[in-house]
Amino acid sequence: MKPQTEDRYVPALSFDFLTPFYDLAVKLTTREKVFKERLVGRIEIPPDGRLLDLACGTGTLTIAIKRRFPAATVHGLDGDSKILRIARGKASSTGTEINFTEAFSTALPYPDGYFDSVVSSLFFHHLTPENKRKTLLEVRGVLGGGGTLHVADWGQPSNSAMSLASMPVRWLDGATTRDSCAGKLPGMMEEAGFTSIVETDRFSTVFGTLRLHRSV
Repeated sequence: MKPQTEDRYVPALSFDFLTPFYDLAVKLTTREKVFKERLVGRIEIPPDGRLLDLACGTGTLTIAIKRRFPAATVHGLDGDSKILRIARGKASSTGTEINFTEAFSTALPYPDGYFDSVVSSLFFHHLTPENKRKTLLEVRGVLGGGGTLHVADWGQPSNSAMSLASMPVRWLDGATTRDSCAGKLPGMMEEAGFTSIVETDRFSTVFGTLRLHRSV
């Protein structure tokens, strides 16, 4: 999803012309298949429940979720019209029924308590601290009682090698990554009213430490 900052609107790979290469970049740098399989495996919703893939990008994770929960109503939301066209094309070509919506994470267009779970991958580090907090409050609002939030994103480097590896991401995405790389996201979740916040998995990648969190 396009990062939301206070004064500019930036595509997923920072430059609009790089959007067609997003899938390849994620595949080559994040151990995508492994961490997304683990992320989807942690989701627990009723078979006919409702789930939101927040900042769904090109829809790879959204499609995987729908395949695991074929009777569920799955939504994918992103603020980038170009990347959503890719997502819709992928879903259509695989015969996967997904409701894609173009909107910002700071103003989610869904009723309160609508979802059983919200999932987000490689998105929160793009947001300013203010928009991280706004987004978490929006997510809390659209989740029903006992609903869960699953987040996979860059986190505090697990060692010096991972700290060095994270430098390109911090340089490319700028100041908004500082909160994530300092390990502040779980605390922001708690401030927004989430509980039972746990780190479920951790992966070392060529761009640093990828951490998966679950909260209620």
